[in-house]
Amino acid sequence: MAETYSKDETDRRMQAAVAAAKQDFSGLRTGRASPHLLDTVNVEAYGQKMHISQLGTISTPEPRLLTLQVWDKSMVKHVDKAIRDSGLGLNPQVDGQLLRIPIPPLNEERRKELVKHAHKSAEAGRISIRNIRRDGMELLKKLEKDHKISQDDQHKHGEELQKLTDVRIKEVDDALAAKEKEIMQV
Repeated sequence: MAETYSKDETDRRMQAAVAAAKQDFSGLRTGRASPHLLDTVNVEAYGQKMHISQLGTISTPEPRLLTLQVWDKSMVKHVDKAIRDSGLGLNPQVDGQLLRIPIPPLNEERRKELVKHAHKSAEAGRISIRNIRRDGMELLKKLEKDHKISQDDQHKHGEELQKLTDVRIKEVDDALAAKEKEIMQV
């Protein structure tokens, strides 16, 4: 198989890194209810780990309340325990097959902790994007060394790759700024 450079493939990989960083941000609690708060919660159900959304319907009837309608009555205790043990600081109230999950307001210390976590997620996203750029640059150098592309093409593609990298890193930075603003909003 002959190796070739594909700008589209590189961009697809960078977009996936941006999406992963944004997904991490969505799981950070901001004091407002969001179904994404429970994205990281997995439940031991039917002999395997299952994502909480596979066991019930999550909704936000109020700004500071999540509800989770569990489909299988026998799973209610397992779902309740998984949410309590998730480290999110949430305490569901069970009402039959409905779990009401009040979202407590965040204190200043917890907000700063969440901002630090958001910065770590953003940095992980930026590192992924830079690694993809490095892989692309190494491939371009190899193709040029093997005389499969010209030095001018290698330089042109390298500049394109850098521009693409800058755009994707800016996306991560913009998402981080928005999340930081959301977290710090009282």
